[in-house]
Amino acid sequence: MTMSKGLVTLVGGSGFIGRYAARALVAKGWRVRVACRRVHTALDVRLAGPPGWVDVVQANIRDRASLERALDGADAVVNLVGILFEHARQTFDSEQSGGAALLAEVAKEKGINRFVQVSAIGADPGSRSPYGRTKAAAEASVRETIPSAVVLRPSIVFGPEDQFFNRFANMARFVPFMPAIGGGKTKFQPIYAGDVAAAIAAAVEREDAAGRTFEIGGPSIYSFNALYDIILKTIDRPRFKIPLPFFVARPMAYITGAIWRFVPPFSWGLFGDPPLTGSQVEMLANDNVVAAGAHTIADLGITQLESVEAIVPSYLWRFRPYGEFHRPSEA
Repeated sequence: MTMSKGLVTLVGGSGFIGRYAARALVAKGWRVRVACRRVHTALDVRLAGPPGWVDVVQANIRDRASLERALDGADAVVNLVGILFEHARQTFDSEQSGGAALLAEVAKEKGINRFVQVSAIGADPGSRSPYGRTKAAAEASVRETIPSAVVLRPSIVFGPEDQFFNRFANMARFVPFMPAIGGGKTKFQPIYAGDVAAAIAAAVEREDAAGRTFEIGGPSIYSFNALYDIILKTIDRPRFKIPLPFFVARPMAYITGAIWRFVPPFSWGLFGDPPLTGSQVEMLANDNVVAAGAHTIADLGITQLESVEAIVPSYLWRFRPYGEFHRPSEA
């Protein structure tokens, strides 16, 4: 690789999806600048490409000056910033809606028209979930500032570093039952992180993607209970699924979220991420699948998708009673 197509800044590129996106973009011939709050947490992302093709810089999506530096000389911008729960000064408003609006303003000032906003299925200004509302607000502000921006809305994303399959597999190690919120009937269309990264690279490159919204889902749809079954079978830990109605789950989750946000030492991160928050429960009240008639990942030219069954067992084995060499009871 001697010549590049240009420079893409991945804002929030040190996270789960960002690592895959960096590799996909480099493979397509783009140099990548990873902009993140804590540079030391992203140094391994440099391995996504040959020396000089991937750089890491400090930036905070709430700080204009740092964004101006991160976007200096860039040809395209991908916004990957998102949070699953509020923590200290990191709120849905500041990180998702306000941050996206500021980033789009800076990109416009820099003359950057290639802008990819990674949102989520469930983004809706009328959502009961602050997560869903601020994702929708982010989309609207980005499109108002940069009409050519591409919006990608993935369903839950899976891969070795995910916060869905890993979280519930880890939970199964310590509890005799799994909470089936809303009866476990909510539907999901999980998509592999590598396929999301391919969609990001296509959204950066394809002229016909400009100004469009794509809902990104995997090859199959599952209920929450069906995903539990896959997890529990993979890790060989049979567990009961206890239905937890929304009217019970909501107050419990809102209280948990408030404790993790405001009460030391929970708010200092000493106890890890909260098990569940009110915003997450509200999102679970609606199916998380690609809408009928929506533009999909196939419209970006990506038709060969990885399945949950093909990928998830390759990293959930570590939650088996005896690890990698444990033979499942049904084997």
